[in-house]
Amino acid sequence: MSRTHPAPLRVALVSEHASPLAELGGPDAGGQNVYVAQLARHLALRGHDVTVYTRRDEPGLPPEVVTPGGVTVVHVPAGPAARVPKDELLSCMPEFGEFLARRWQAAPPDVAHAHFWMSGTAALAGARGPGVPVVQTYHALGTVKRRHQGAGDPSPPQRLAIEAAIGRACRRVLATCADEVAELAAMGVRRDRVSVVPCGVDPHHFAPVEAPASTAPGPRRLVAVGRLVRRKGFDRAIRALADLPDAELLIAGGPEGASLWAEPEAHRLRKIADDHGVADRVTLLGAVSPDRMPALMSGADLVLSLPDYEPFGIVPIEAMACRTPVVATAVGGHLDTVLDGVTGALVPSSATDDHLADVIRTLLQDRERLTRYGRAGRERVLAHYSWDRVTDGVARVYSAVRATPSLSGAVR
Repeated sequence: MSRTHPAPLRVALVSEHASPLAELGGPDAGGQNVYVAQLARHLALRGHDVTVYTRRDEPGLPPEVVTPGGVTVVHVPAGPAARVPKDELLSCMPEFGEFLARRWQAAPPDVAHAHFWMSGTAALAGARGPGVPVVQTYHALGTVKRRHQGAGDPSPPQRLAIEAAIGRACRRVLATCADEVAELAAMGVRRDRVSVVPCGVDPHHFAPVEAPASTAPGPRRLVAVGRLVRRKGFDRAIRALADLPDAELLIAGGPEGASLWAEPEAHRLRKIADDHGVADRVTLLGAVSPDRMPALMSGADLVLSLPDYEPFGIVPIEAMACRTPVVATAVGGHLDTVLDGVTGALVPSSATDDHLADVIRTLLQDRERLTRYGRAGRERVLAHYSWDRVTDGVARVYSAVRATPSLSGAVR
């Protein structure tokens, strides 16, 4: 049966710090970049006219680039033409919003979709004159970050108030998991103005890779993937390894090659491994290219995703797409994606090292269960988390907001 799609739209994606053209792996380049790039590409494949607006962060960037998939990427002159940490970009947003206002006054899109809270301020400023409906995806909420990081949160102090104002001013908030809906309600965003559409994964790229047969049994392999930052919980995996003598841990994330050891987190993790007597069984791989990631995940007995908090968490669904079971902390999007006892195991973020090791050990001792979980994970991704499914949901939201009158004004 053929699938019908909404009529083509002119779509503006606003992603102030996360360009779809960026190389992944840097401190501010990760899941949001992938989301924007994949959503733009899949919308364009359906005939929508898609333009991504992102900040010019290098002096030599052309004003516009058209990708092979037909997506236009506009490098907005807002602030210095240099890389600036995302938490320092708020002062650039008025200029970003003025640029959008000029463009959209002349040729308004049918819908603007802002990614991250600062993009929301720019998109709402640009949309005010021509009356463009704005959809907001936060990707991460300041309330959650502040709760977990406290005084260590580098976000601007006004972030929480601005995020709440954006939720009231935009036409619809597009949340990525059920946990985010509750957070938004606590911020004062009406539930009837929130739609849930998860992030996605490419199941053709992230697919099982058969490993060459080996006659010599080796250690059981645990893999953890993510940006090399403290909140990702790689230290949890290392400490648990001390009670898993027949296992090794590979950590993928951070810079390539020798640059890896310029990262303070790499040194911290190495010290933890030394202190727990497992340094010979922990390997920090640094950056792993997207082309190599499916083989890395497919070769694991388990993929571990153990952050303190995670707005959505793309790693579990990438692993599940590769038919690899997941052990994940029961936080954020993990509560939606990982079915405990079906595609893997969920553990409390407060779990002790002994408890985590017990969960991992129990799974490693049951190969039949690992196979069953892996198969169920792949089926779950195909049913819920392919980019085709995600784009279906997002496009429905776009169509709905065009038919919904604006209820509020600008964010100041």
